[in-house]
Amino acid sequence: MGALKFRVLLDSEKKQETFRDLLIDENDNFETLYRTILNSFRFEGIEMGSFYISNDDWDKGHEIGLMDMRYSDEDEGLPSVMKEAIIKDFIEVPDQKIILVYDFLRMWIFLIELIERTDQTITKPEILLSIGIAPPEDSRIIQEEGDFDGEDSELYDDEEDYEDGYDEEDLSSYEEFDY
Repeated sequence: MGALKFRVLLDSEKKQETFRDLLIDENDNFETLYRTILNSFRFEGIEMGSFYISNDDWDKGHEIGLMDMRYSDEDEGLPSVMKEAIIKDFIEVPDQKIILVYDFLRMWIFLIELIERTDQTITKPEILLSIGIAPPEDSRIIQEEGDFDGEDSELYDDEEDYEDGYDEEDLSSYEEFDY
């Protein structure tokens, strides 16, 4: 048995360093890590989130979701579930990188890196270091539909002719019915 020390960096718009160093038992599951991270940044934890096993380029790999999105046990390649996924089973390299996306509307991104493996035995996760003040969880604005500015607004212009392969002739046999 041992413990894993992770550095968790909050990717913020203000570009100020806000990170936490956490120590967690290697046999804990990702849901415990998820709750520990959110608590350490004082986030409520009521929104959905997913971990992504990553590489040195911070590319998203295998997903570990908060909820079970599988329809059967034969659904391979689909996300693992946090409460079933043991952290040590996903550590592939000594400096393993993991991405946590929390609140898919506000898109909070946490960059997580394994910084040390220890032989230490711990009973519950610990916050070892806390640098920077996390912004309020609701400080990111959710972009509403139709709330676009600049070049993006042209994409939603009703007068825009869409290339769907259909023309007026294709619709000539269509009859409207009154219900």
